[in-house]
Amino acid sequence: MKKIYFLLIIGFMSFSPAFPQDDLESLLDDAVEEPIQYTSATFKNTHVLNGHSVEFIRPHDLEFRISHRFGQLNTGAYELWGLDQANIHYGFEYGVNDWLNVGYGRGTYQKTYDGFIKMRLLRQSSGKKNRPISMSYFTSIAVNSLNQKELNDYFTNRMAYTHALLIARKFTEKLSLQLSPHFIHRNFVETSVDPNDIFAMGLGGRYKLTKRVSVNFEYFYVVDAPGSYPSQKYYNPLSIGFDIETGGHVFQLHLTNSLAMIEKGFIAETTGNWLDGGVHLGFNISRVFTF
Repeated sequence: MKKIYFLLIIGFMSFSPAFPQDDLESLLDDAVEEPIQYTSATFKNTHVLNGHSVEFIRPHDLEFRISHRFGQLNTGAYELWGLDQANIHYGFEYGVNDWLNVGYGRGTYQKTYDGFIKMRLLRQSSGKKNRPISMSYFTSIAVNSLNQKELNDYFTNRMAYTHALLIARKFTEKLSLQLSPHFIHRNFVETSVDPNDIFAMGLGGRYKLTKRVSVNFEYFYVVDAPGSYPSQKYYNPLSIGFDIETGGHVFQLHLTNSLAMIEKGFIAETTGNWLDGGVHLGFNISRVFTF
């Protein structure tokens, strides 16, 4: 009889610890949360080429950006295929925090002053939070400062506004794509039949060739058919180029039929035609300063 009691006690002792052990493992599993893996470097720059990308300046960093467009290639040898001409835009972009960037610039195109705000809405991620895309909201104001009698009547005539959603996905370590629906309102247009409101859909992409070099493209389909405005013949903007990272600089070299480097200009007022050589050699160079 004593042997039976002894065996029962031994069996109970060997079995009973399984319950607290299982409970402890369950508690540990609940305590260890799956980390969130955020996607980085969807694009290497805050701009795809002309237009903004979903990338942000880091908090408290300041980027100084110089954009340059030469004249059209079809101007011939006398203008050295456009190299004798220059159109420049200087800009500053500042990272207020992780989800907000602000910027200010001045360009020779219509002697325009511009300012923008870019806000992060979604960030592509995996793990605990699985988000397939990154999305940002972009808005800007541009002011034309040319000496034009028509514009001098009212200051508001000089203003144009842009609103855009930037929606991007990094599909692989090499390939990223972005859709960019844009709405542009111009307070002043050349004639009464020219549209004040412009709708456009942008498509941009990046394909990484090496660790520091990628090929980029950017195209905007303007809802009003190209060449439909009575005052001027306009075309959909198309840009193709390369991103080259060199230390603290990102150098973008490209060909584009757009002379302007702000949304109001390169989306709504592109006059170059790729088919007849109306293409500009251009580059963007940026330098980031950390505070």
